[in-house]
Amino acid sequence: MQGAKRAILQSEYLPTVHKMLQLCAAGENGLPESRAAYREACNAPSPKTNHRWSHPAVYHAGRESNWFFLANNPESVAYSVFAEHYRKFCARVLEGEKLPAPEQLKLEEKPGTPLSKEENAQKMAELRAELGI
Repeated sequence: MQGAKRAILQSEYLPTVHKMLQLCAAGENGLPESRAAYREACNAPSPKTNHRWSHPAVYHAGRESNWFFLANNPESVAYSVFAEHYRKFCARVLEGEKLPAPEQLKLEEKPGTPLSKEENAQKMAELRAELGI
């Protein structure tokens, strides 16, 4: 029933049997529709690994598509590249593979202490001597 509801919301026409199977399987695995996944990948802030992804497949498809490419090309160019990568990752998920979630970047637990003015001046002098300035 959830697949039928998704078909009604996402499709202008009656879906094929193949499309209906995809919609049913996607809902069971939490995979968003391709266009929604593309928008999520394009709108995710940096660092990408720290974003709360709707599904790891969206992150992996965006990474494979190249974040810079997605950000700097129009949707008419970038969407087809993303959709192909996303389709491949969805197929892997539907076959039972568990995609790893992106590893979250964390700040240092013990940040260093700032240098004193004298220590800064000494480091600067060493750097100038090293560079020959």
